[in-house]
Amino acid sequence: MSLPASPDAVRPSSPRKVVIIGGGAGGLELAATLGRKHGREAVTLVDARPFHVWKPSLHEAAAGTLDIHQEGLSYLMMGALSHFGFVLGGVTDIDRAARTITVAPVCDANGVEVVPERRIGYEILVLAIGSTSNFFGTAGATEHALTLDTIDGAEHFRLTMLKQMVQIDQAKATSPDARLNVVIVGGGATGVELAAELHEASHVISAYGLPHFKPSRDLAITLIEGAPRVLAALPERISAAATERLQSMNVQIETGAKVSEVGHDYVNVSDGRTFEAQMCLWAAGIAGPALLKTLDLPLNRIGQLEVDGTLQTADPNVYAIGDCSAAPWKDGKSVPARAQAAHQQADYLATRISDRLKGRASSSATYVYRDHGSLVSLGSSAGVGSLMGKLSGRGLFVSGTLARLMYMSLHLMHHKAVLGVSRTATLAVARLLMRRTRPRVKLH
Repeated sequence: MSLPASPDAVRPSSPRKVVIIGGGAGGLELAATLGRKHGREAVTLVDARPFHVWKPSLHEAAAGTLDIHQEGLSYLMMGALSHFGFVLGGVTDIDRAARTITVAPVCDANGVEVVPERRIGYEILVLAIGSTSNFFGTAGATEHALTLDTIDGAEHFRLTMLKQMVQIDQAKATSPDARLNVVIVGGGATGVELAAELHEASHVISAYGLPHFKPSRDLAITLIEGAPRVLAALPERISAAATERLQSMNVQIETGAKVSEVGHDYVNVSDGRTFEAQMCLWAAGIAGPALLKTLDLPLNRIGQLEVDGTLQTADPNVYAIGDCSAAPWKDGKSVPARAQAAHQQADYLATRISDRLKGRASSSATYVYRDHGSLVSLGSSAGVGSLMGKLSGRGLFVSGTLARLMYMSLHLMHHKAVLGVSRTATLAVARLLMRRTRPRVKLH
């Protein structure tokens, strides 16, 4: 879909060789790798925000144990280090016929336009725009449920949670039974990790100025999952260990329960039960962003772009990686939406696009997803997971502090990929990450 022509239309800039939309795990890694090989004249990254935060960390930002302003990586800084160009702004239109994208104006906090609308031409376009929450048509979910799709969503959840805790603390003076009920819909990695993180964060917050709020008494976290167990996509041993850990934190786990309605202060499930919920966090599934529907390209049932084994869409000049894409895997399934998949796809596509830019034939090898295991964070000092395993198979089971340290090492590997740093620098960053053994809660 293209914007109608008008006398005031912004003229497209000279075509960039490669334009990457979306600076998430896959998009930023791809931009950094290609930038180091071909320079900023060949590679441009476009994102609606000025800085990058690793998406698997958003549950920590939502709980307040991670400060996004300290953890974020500036795209401009990354571009300077890795030699790619950066354009700030949300993409509002993609014209495949003209090979241009339209980037929305950038406005300040008062709505004053700082940077006007821009048109950017491309030779090769890579979509790495992630995903949005899939509410599956559940009544009231769009209006009342919070999500962790973006940095803004995580920050909104954190501020809402803090406000609710303050209100409960004040209400104790007249209503001794007042308590904060938080319902998390979806027992995948995001839901499980957030439940554990909230438990730890609440104890730290209450110790800093909420004298009447006692988390063990006044905070009730309920995790609702439609499948028979949490972390249903992972081996049963991981699920059992996560369940045991959450139950030790007094998290109520309801499995085999499908949410039928989300209200202002309640969540209903299909068997007729109602759960009180001053806050509801939706983490029950993903869908492709609405922008993809405007491209007139094949999508799967949840709105992800269908790509072939080379990560190319039906348009030979458009590729897609990460959560917004549906890459073929095995048994008719698509590659799972996981950070390690985005990392692998960026690595594969960097070689393929580099060959194309150099005018040489690419290898006939297609992208093959390799599952290197699964790690789930269960608080600041614990985790659970399997290494070198398959989504449904055997692997080396790890838990506790070792799993937590390995989980943090995944974040480290991402930083290494985007920074292209040496082994010595990587080890230095590792030591800093491993010092994060206690939650640091942001209180404002």
